[in-house]
Amino acid sequence: MTSHPQSPPAHPHRLALIEQARKSVLDTRDPNAPAALSPWIDRSWRRCLGMGFNPHQPITFDAVTHSAVRNAIDANQPLLRAAAPVIQSLTRAMANTRYFAILTDASGLVIDVNGPVDRHNPQASTIARVGVDLSERAVGTTAIGATLAELQPVWLHRGEHFFDATSVYSCAGAPIWGPDGQCVGMLDLTGVNVVEQPALKHLVTQSARSIENALALARPHRLLLSLNWPGQTLGGDSDGLVCVDADGHITGLNRPAADMLGIAPLSHAGHCTDVFAAPLESLFDAARAQRNAAEVPLWSGLRLNVHARLNAGGERAPMHGTGTAVPLKDVETALIRKAVDDARGNVMEAARVLGISRATVYRKLGAQRDRS
Repeated sequence: MTSHPQSPPAHPHRLALIEQARKSVLDTRDPNAPAALSPWIDRSWRRCLGMGFNPHQPITFDAVTHSAVRNAIDANQPLLRAAAPVIQSLTRAMANTRYFAILTDASGLVIDVNGPVDRHNPQASTIARVGVDLSERAVGTTAIGATLAELQPVWLHRGEHFFDATSVYSCAGAPIWGPDGQCVGMLDLTGVNVVEQPALKHLVTQSARSIENALALARPHRLLLSLNWPGQTLGGDSDGLVCVDADGHITGLNRPAADMLGIAPLSHAGHCTDVFAAPLESLFDAARAQRNAAEVPLWSGLRLNVHARLNAGGERAPMHGTGTAVPLKDVETALIRKAVDDARGNVMEAARVLGISRATVYRKLGAQRDRS
């Protein structure tokens, strides 16, 4: 068994500021008390106080019903497929830090966990479970709840969490935006009693952007436009991505593209020629001829560097991650197996958590073994 060295403590001045802020805001409940920390933490703490939470009360990490988990996983198949290869890469980046990755839907429900989770440590195993509600309304200030409430990347350490019981965690989080400009979930990196790693905020932000790009590319399209400002090199995660069908309608775009083109979130993107002051045929011709990127004017008067490429699959969306939806029976079996693992092999406890009979657990797992 590999042993881990003890994590060095955070800078004493940092922990002292956190403790001072907790006394100023959480103990006195003074609405005008300065938090001396990030404004978003102050806002989250005050939202928790407004919900009637007491920072010293015990909390539980409750799972939703089995059917609700199945519905969430089924509804978030595009997100799970887009995130799978990205999460595998980021877990390699933090392999020696004892942090693990949690993916949630837009409500804060855990739909995937990856990385070195110590299942013998209840502080890790209770949160690193598919189906657990980690929203702000459920567990107070965390990277997950704050990210979804503030819709921005965050980092918080130890006592910056609202509840005393969650002060063992350090975590980074970033929202994930869908091709229509709506937040579809968030990515979280969490460690238990670990050294503070603020650099993980950058890692989780970059990883979320990679997932967003995969979500955009999964939209059906005939033409893909990669965008950036003149003088910027195309080919990175900072590129804008615009998916266009054969008739010139924009079928999806990532957040950088929406920002560059001035398209507001959740608004109808419209036709390609509504934003580009260039004939649609010229963009398709550039893609067929495999030309290098060229500057293209916008109706706003700005210019962008644009590289046009044809989708070899026609209007079909390219495959990402697993390439196909996970069969629902396999999702169900995976959830049951994870529940048994979380219960350390106690089938009766797993059945109680899932809200099904012990016989159903044995039958489902037995059917999986027969298919193997």
